[in-house]
Amino acid sequence: MTQTRNARRTLQGTVTSTKGSKTITVIVSRTFKHAKYGKYMRRQKKYHAHDEREEAGDGDLVEIAATRPISKLKCWRLVRIVQAAPERGLDVAAIAQAATEAAGAGSRKAAKAAAGTAAPAPAATSKTDAKGGAQ
Repeated sequence: MTQTRNARRTLQGTVTSTKGSKTITVIVSRTFKHAKYGKYMRRQKKYHAHDEREEAGDGDLVEIAATRPISKLKCWRLVRIVQAAPERGLDVAAIAQAATEAAGAGSRKAAKAAAGTAAPAPAATSKTDAKGGAQ
């Protein structure tokens, strides 16, 4: 006998932080009409979601689903990456493949290195302070 999961509540939002281990912070915006005044209002809420393979990055549009409580704040899990952030410059399939390959390493840095998305070196700046004088 095979059992299927019940339909879980899903939300779409943007990843704002990937600093936790296997945790992402997702901000979800919703628009609604004010009951009395009829003005359309926009509200945002942050959710902590479980990212087992650590494949999501800052700025990605992701889909999260409700799940059992995993920790004090986490009761959502990453379902899929809908759209990768433009800064990452990769398609979603390449990110998922790199995360799967780096799953044994257990770190986001290893996944980024495997995907070839290491942060570029900072651009050289002139040696002047804020007032325009030389250092």
